Amino acid sequence: MFDLTPYLPQLLVAWMAYVIAIVSPGPAVLAIIATSVSQGRKAGVTLALGVLSGSYVWAMLTASGLSALIRTYGEAIVLLKFAGACYLFWLAYNALRAAMRGDRGQAAASAALQTSPKRLYLKGLGVHLTNPKAIFNWIMLVSLGMPEGAPVTVTAAFIGGCMLIGLLVFCGFAIVFSLSPVHRAYLKSRRIIESLMAGFFAFSGLKLLTARI
Repeated sequence: MFDLTPYLPQLLVAWMAYVIAIVSPGPAVLAIIATSVSQGRKAGVTLALGVLSGSYVWAMLTASGLSALIRTYGEAIVLLKFAGACYLFWLAYNALRAAMRGDRGQAAASAALQTSPKRLYLKGLGVHLTNPKAIFNWIMLVSLGMPEGAPVTVTAAFIGGCMLIGLLVFCGFAIVFSLSPVHRAYLKSRRIIESLMAGFFAFSGLKLLTARI
């Protein structure tokens, strides 16, 4: 049986860095919180699983040598940056529409969304896959947690640990923000919250467009 003990110090540092990265406010975290508050626990967890799936995709690509591909095909990152910005603007537009919608119309729209877990999952997946900063976060994490020449077992332990942490954190956000007191507070200030979310998504899109990656 392979002994991970010599690699544990590096793995622990990388896992701690991953925790810091995923709890920091960003489009994915905000989308999970907003969905959980407005549509409930099941919807929030479904979207969180989509975000986690996107994180897993970037993890596997990075561990497979994505950094080398980025150096060769840098133009692809530029395209991804524009795609991510457009997606964030689309989320901002939807949040703004929700803020302008009357309470009855919003209730009907929320009910429709709750019957579509696939749409929620794909939304979470899209938020993470169209975020080029996630790629560079994973490149940093891989350099921290996977020393050069490390066996496949270390790679599996590193990514598996990150996915377990991500599952606990993302679903934890969904569960906490779907509690009844939080949902009641949302209903009282729905339009203000939706407007703030629209502003945040729009700001994130503009920041992504103007950022040097």
